[in-house]
Amino acid sequence: MADDLTLTVTLRPAALDARRGIVRLHPEVMAALTLSQGDPVRLTGTRVTAGIVARAEAGASRALLYADDLTLGNLGMRDGGQVTITPIPLTGARRVTLAGPPEIVAVVTPEMLRLALLGKVVSAGDDVSLLPQDVLPELGHRLLVEGARRSLANRVGYAWTTTLLTVVAVEDADAALVTMDTVVGWQDGPSATPAGPVVVRVAPATATAAATDEELTPGIDDLPGLRAQAKELEELLDLGFNHKEVLRKLDTKVSLGVLLCGPSGSGKSDLVRAVGAKVGAIVHSVWGPELAALTDDAAARRLRALIAELRGDRPEVLLISDVEALTPREEPGPISIVFRQLLGEAVGRGVAIVCTTGKPESVDPSLRAPDLLAVQITVPLPDAAMRHEQLQVLTRRMERADDVRLEDVAGRTPGFVAADLRALVREAGVRAALRQKESDAPSVTMADFEAALDVVRPTSMAESTLEVAAVTLDDVGDMAEVKEVLTESVLWPLNYPDTFARLGVSPPRGVLLYGPPGCGKTYLVKAIAGTGKANVLSVKGAELLSKWVGDSERAVRELFRRAREAAPTLVFLDEVDALAPARGQGTDGGVTDRVVAALLTELDGVEDLRNVVVIGATNRPDLIDPALLRPGRLERLIYVPPPDGAARAAILRASARSVPLDEAVDLDALGEELAGFSAADCAALIREAALAAMRESLEASTVTLANVTAAQRRVRPSLDAAQVAWLETYAEKRQA
Repeated sequence: MADDLTLTVTLRPAALDARRGIVRLHPEVMAALTLSQGDPVRLTGTRVTAGIVARAEAGASRALLYADDLTLGNLGMRDGGQVTITPIPLTGARRVTLAGPPEIVAVVTPEMLRLALLGKVVSAGDDVSLLPQDVLPELGHRLLVEGARRSLANRVGYAWTTTLLTVVAVEDADAALVTMDTVVGWQDGPSATPAGPVVVRVAPATATAAATDEELTPGIDDLPGLRAQAKELEELLDLGFNHKEVLRKLDTKVSLGVLLCGPSGSGKSDLVRAVGAKVGAIVHSVWGPELAALTDDAAARRLRALIAELRGDRPEVLLISDVEALTPREEPGPISIVFRQLLGEAVGRGVAIVCTTGKPESVDPSLRAPDLLAVQITVPLPDAAMRHEQLQVLTRRMERADDVRLEDVAGRTPGFVAADLRALVREAGVRAALRQKESDAPSVTMADFEAALDVVRPTSMAESTLEVAAVTLDDVGDMAEVKEVLTESVLWPLNYPDTFARLGVSPPRGVLLYGPPGCGKTYLVKAIAGTGKANVLSVKGAELLSKWVGDSERAVRELFRRAREAAPTLVFLDEVDALAPARGQGTDGGVTDRVVAALLTELDGVEDLRNVVVIGATNRPDLIDPALLRPGRLERLIYVPPPDGAARAAILRASARSVPLDEAVDLDALGEELAGFSAADCAALIREAALAAMRESLEASTVTLANVTAAQRRVRPSLDAAQVAWLETYAEKRQA
């Protein structure tokens, strides 16, 4: 076996590995170096750095080492240079010190910084990113990675994905792995203690300093939209802390165990701190995923130590964030049993314990016992009026130009929670500052908010699979009847829910678009989303299917949970025939039957789909389970026909809107000639004509009739006449 090898380094631009310190090798090269996936290696080029090994994809070269741009920079190399790779021992770093931009150092705590570096191998002098190492989850912790990603997005804004830090020093090692026992800190700044939960003590309301946390404790007036929840929690804590004599006289007691539910970033922890300050209580805060990352023994010791400090003879609140990490519904571990026991003891002696979660369905139901978390308070996703009020609070110290219309910003931010709006305001302020560096009276304009809206996405839509283009129904050529039906079925329920309520009818729950391939079904969904300013969650039918029992149904539940959180939302199920075929006919062990049952439950189950519309698309409507097409589900079937001559001309005009066509090109006549062309074929014809003009001359300024004729020879019609005839017959039967 070789001690080291010299390979040619090449850039691997895949987003999965980008800036995460991962290098990929051919399996035979790994075997020659006795390396396993996840092992650390020393990389020697112009500089010496380190990385973590992962297997390269099929077809990779044995002579290449695949790295990202950050690793190339740490090596001081360019693509194609020679790098020597040497295995090194897997050593946990004792202490890592970093330096970074002042604006990052100011808002990223050492604990958050450690989570961002968790599972990475670092060496002194390297540049590292804040992107969590989620390629090899065995080196880190999935829940910690998710928490780090969410926290960084809330604190830093969109810039967290591109920020680079410098490793100043790695104590007692040339290169070492960052673990939960690593002391990570800023140069000349604070450091995170090894594996300890973050404890935040909030001083009583009478103190001059409202908090000892990183930022001042918010007041209840700083939490618009949460006043009802704050009032409910305040009354409960005030009764339990300050009116024990009344409870004793009535021979009763109040349970101070509370489960606070709501979307991530909606202000649940701020709510608890604000109420704690209002009732004069000390708030101790711990993050559940950080405890869950410890060994069972270590986690149990820390929990016992935390709860032992809460004596119950003074107003104290223990705030446990993201409690689902400690007590998951599925496969609860030993720490769940210990936590339930300690929780019951603490609540029994009058200690207030508030657990927060963004996924109440993932929390062990036994926590809701009367002697544990007896009270549940729900923080809703903010509607437009609530977002407007939150924006007013967030911008009250900001100098705004006269053209800033916060109500318009609120209307354009469906799915945004308080943290998202804070990031939006911060981004608008940064853009205004960059534009007015020399101004004595800088102000934020509506243009700054417009620019911020382009880059700040709602947290609930972080995993959206459909990138909605800036198109509306006006950009869709022809299809007047289809657009009218879609407007009534999709836009009206999203834009005018009060009208439906006033008339006492329920809006359509979903629609099914069916028609030949390439006739614009997906484009229509993008256009309807752009017109309605709605969020879009898109998934192809087969993406939800899994061979593991229960995974497919869980994926369906998760999809609709995200849709409710991000409302108003369009859920787009492409190729829905693969997801929901007729039951009882599959050969997949009943997977699709269970998925259909899960879909039916979500569409008209107990939990209402408020401001959520489901759109399915298929070219085989006959294969879909009939139960999915009845009223209350995908109740409106909309046939998207192949374009006729006039429609093809309209599609050509829409596709050629930015193409300089010669006056000799008659799109109306061309549309009549393109029999059998779908909408996609028409768009492809315009694109090919432009390419033909480029082939003639890269200096071409117009697309000529000759270019269009040449394109017609290359682009052929894709519509199948037999399939079109069958779909037209099916549509006629549905309308009969």
